[in-house]
Amino acid sequence: MSNHINDDYQRSLDYLLSQLPMFQRIGKAAYKDNLDNTLALDQHLGHPHRSFKTVHVAGTNGKGSVSHMLAAIFQSAGYNTGLYTSPHLIDFRERIKVNGQMLSKEFVVDFVAKHSPFFEQLNPSFFELTVAMAFDYFRQQEIDIAIVEVGMGGRLDSTNIISPDLCVITNIGYDHTQFLGDTLAKIAAEKAGIIKPKTPVIIGEYQSETFPVFKSIAKERNAPLALATDYFTFDYALQTVNEKQNIQVLNKTENQAQTYSLDLLGHYQHKNILTVLAAIHLLKTNWNLSESAINEGLKNAARRSGLKGRWQIIGRNPLCVADTGHNAEGISLVLEQIYRHPWKNLRIVLGMVDDKDIAKVLALMPKDADYYFTRASIPRAMHHDKLKELAHEAGLVGKAYPTVLQAYLAAKQNADAHDFIYVGGSTFVVADLLAELEKEES
Repeated sequence: MSNHINDDYQRSLDYLLSQLPMFQRIGKAAYKDNLDNTLALDQHLGHPHRSFKTVHVAGTNGKGSVSHMLAAIFQSAGYNTGLYTSPHLIDFRERIKVNGQMLSKEFVVDFVAKHSPFFEQLNPSFFELTVAMAFDYFRQQEIDIAIVEVGMGGRLDSTNIISPDLCVITNIGYDHTQFLGDTLAKIAAEKAGIIKPKTPVIIGEYQSETFPVFKSIAKERNAPLALATDYFTFDYALQTVNEKQNIQVLNKTENQAQTYSLDLLGHYQHKNILTVLAAIHLLKTNWNLSESAINEGLKNAARRSGLKGRWQIIGRNPLCVADTGHNAEGISLVLEQIYRHPWKNLRIVLGMVDDKDIAKVLALMPKDADYYFTRASIPRAMHHDKLKELAHEAGLVGKAYPTVLQAYLAAKQNADAHDFIYVGGSTFVVADLLAELEKEES
């Protein structure tokens, strides 16, 4: 690719990041509490989302994994498949993919050049603009179906202009409470905003505080509602030597056990795979999704869809794992899996963003680990010294490092082959490290 297009792409990206408010970087100031801009952009572009089918995926944890698995299955079945997710880890273009391939730099450059006079008049947020770009790209690529992950919440999310074949809500946890509400029921009501009239809904996990909310909104909208566990339940999982896990589930509609091989290694995927299988069970009515396509898609879910940062092994001897779990629920699932591994010393590279419930997460963290406190390279990241101070108050001991790479290298330097190094606390901590490791490889 010529330097010319790389320079143009970088300028277009700088424009997107500097002129437009971006929640990923600045937080609350970028949040819009209506869909006015989204609808104006959609009209300006000629309603691109009407030219393809969609599946809409919301939830607190697991929605990214579920979206990528669904996309990999549709790809394996031979459909031209779009995937919209957020945030990106290394490259902005990860957010918008067709058949696992990121959109071209040329498309980003042309899109910004062509429409910037309209954007400057409208002043949309970064997220509003990115969703519009995704739908425009999907139309240009003549896709059959797009798996569309909600950015935040649901009701007021920019993705919520689509009329999907199926709505999926993975689970509800305390995240983005300053926008979505301070109880699980309030957060559920925001997520349930994606439920559309007469459109089937799969709920990934039964929670006593949230299920009644989903049930009543679905009833109001005449939308058939089911739990993933109405169709499938988890039996057991075994790690295989070739970096996969074999997961056995019980198919309740056929009353038989089925085993799937999955290239995503997190134990939390045991819940997510049930959600995916239940979604596929309902989608089979209108789509040709064979058992072999399901098997093939799951076996190569990360590879086909380009998913990174979910229990990703980045080093061995010592075992080094990066995971993007970033709230109390997500991190507690990661810690459960860490405790099942044998290790001599546990070393944790930890960074967090300022607007999370940090006290809740710190209370979960093991006190017998060595900590390497750090900060990701975004304005929302909590300063490493401040995090160290708060962590010390919670009984967690360690040193502070200004960059994620420095923290990780210090952990590796102090570790022996039998230790375990976990890198996490924030999606952006994982993003910084993966970007650095990729630079070293290239």
